[in-house]
Amino acid sequence: MAPPNAAAKGSFATVPTAGKIFILILIVSIVAGGYYLALHMSLAEDLESAQSRHRTLETEYGEAQRRKQEFLRVSQELTAREGIDRRNKEILPEDAEMAAFLDDLNRIAELSNLSLQTVEPRPEEAEELYTRLPVSLSVRGTFHEVAKFTYAASQLRRAVNLEDIRLDATRQDATDGVVPLGVSFTATTFRRPVAGEGTP
Repeated sequence: MAPPNAAAKGSFATVPTAGKIFILILIVSIVAGGYYLALHMSLAEDLESAQSRHRTLETEYGEAQRRKQEFLRVSQELTAREGIDRRNKEILPEDAEMAAFLDDLNRIAELSNLSLQTVEPRPEEAEELYTRLPVSLSVRGTFHEVAKFTYAASQLRRAVNLEDIRLDATRQDATDGVVPLGVSFTATTFRRPVAGEGTP
């Protein structure tokens, strides 16, 4: 067994101060290097990766916001177009709806105080973009009543043309100075052609 002095001679206490400082710096450097390599370097990589992901997500969020605005704009435009299309289908329906058209003509003739003499639906006439649905009518009434009828026909939701108007007035039928008119005309409404229908 070595004497206590011999063990003390080989101990850290016998190392000169410059050596102790060097050993201390070496130990601190190893600990700092280990910390940097083990913790700080991986944290720096994680931070850089997170920042890159953040930039990517911000770009994706901006793109999503742009798409959302575009979607809202297109949705509003589609809603507006659906409303326009509904109104267009009222003006130019896909079906003939002849019974409804004849009811409308009869109703406005009664409201105008006209006497319907004849109502004669005629065959459909196919055109390129629409199909004509003519109805020959003869009515009797005063000029004011005929004017009221034509105005009411122009206010129908469907597109209606009054064509080939012929007036016939005879003074011998006059009562109280009012000369009744016999009016014959063609009331034409329209419908959309079915696919494959119409003129080539």
